[in-house]
Amino acid sequence: MVKLNGEQKMALTIEYKVTSLKVKDQVNSEGVTLSNAVCQTYWKAFGTDANGNVGEFSGATPFSAESVPAANFKDFASLAEEDVLEWIKSVVDGDESYKAHIEAQIQRQIDTEITKDASMPWATDVTPPLPADVAEPAAEADPAAE
Repeated sequence: MVKLNGEQKMALTIEYKVTSLKVKDQVNSEGVTLSNAVCQTYWKAFGTDANGNVGEFSGATPFSAESVPAANFKDFASLAEEDVLEWIKSVVDGDESYKAHIEAQIQRQIDTEITKDASMPWATDVTPPLPADVAEPAAEADPAAE
């Protein structure tokens, strides 16, 4: 459940997609240079509610390879999106307030998209009458008629 403005909302199904990466060479705590280590990720989280309505959240998560042992470092060329998504989800899932913020933003977007203007059921004329002291605008003369 997501709580938005004090109102309980059904849980969203969240899917993540990596949109961009930045890399740089980093020296780890062993003194080994790790080439093309991912240092910044950009991603989107797509949330779908029980009715199939979808909202999205754009995020950016920095990373450092400084504490990664050389034996555990995965070469950039062999990374798969699932590897990077695992890192991102670990950060998001590890911070309940951040995760709640993401879900609330997605839910707010869904609520905005499914909310529509409606005519008032008691209104018979949607054009308000002009006050008595306001004159009707004068019709402009047609220059072609002259």
